[in-house]
Amino acid sequence: MARWQRTRLVPIEVNRGAGLPAWWLYVLRTGQDKLYTGIATDVQRRLQQHSEGKGAKALRGKGPLTIVYRRRIGAHGLALRAEKRLKQLSRADKDALVARNPRCSTLLRLLGID
Repeated sequence: MARWQRTRLVPIEVNRGAGLPAWWLYVLRTGQDKLYTGIATDVQRRLQQHSEGKGAKALRGKGPLTIVYRRRIGAHGLALRAEKRLKQLSRADKDALVARNPRCSTLLRLLGID
């Protein structure tokens, strides 16, 4: 989308995401070896919240929690879509993504974040 300057009528590109925080997709491993997927603008802060029992009820009392995967996505909408797709993957696919094995690039394409 272009916006016109009043003086010269020169088009200026408008970056709608300028100044907005980047969103991250993350996977946590619980003390019971379960995987939890989420998105956040600050993964370390979110991990702290989860560890304190704030946030997702699914993680309460499931510690210790460990970040096993994180990837910068960018826009909030993209992060939401990637999170939804990752949650739909099988446990084997999630383990492959976490282990970053050779089929990881295929999984990232499936998630729409290659």
